[in-house]
Amino acid sequence: MSVPSARIATSAVAVATATTTATTATTTPEPASGVAAMPSAPAADNCLIIAGQVAGPCEQRATPAGIAISRFLLDHVSAQIEAGWPREVRCRIPVMACGEPLARIAGRLSVGARVRVRGFVGRANPREGEYRLVLHAARIDVLDSATIESSVSASED
Repeated sequence: MSVPSARIATSAVAVATATTTATTATTTPEPASGVAAMPSAPAADNCLIIAGQVAGPCEQRATPAGIAISRFLLDHVSAQIEAGWPREVRCRIPVMACGEPLARIAGRLSVGARVRVRGFVGRANPREGEYRLVLHAARIDVLDSATIESSVSASED
């Protein structure tokens, strides 16, 4: 398939276990059969995959429109290579799971459960001037078999 020159600019996302994404400019790849590909500019990419442990109890609520929302904190610890040097990476990131399937799974996570969360980052409160980030989950994979069933994504019902 030929790609017009105006549509050249997308990104390749390189993800290692428990790392954030790296973005590089490439040409638009051919979509897999039956899958539509949407061209995007590297500046518009927003994808995060991170693994860690649930750091506290999950808060559950519903929006005025009745959408289920669960929030929890994720502690991440890993060893990474940066500029050729090993370093230990530690962070705590708030996760928000919206919609019944994801909120249900998040609400059943116990403190200390190991999970991998895939989603996008956004402002914690878009109405305020503050720029604290939150990970909006699109998929939660439970890595502890004893915690609950394996995973769910936003597209599952």
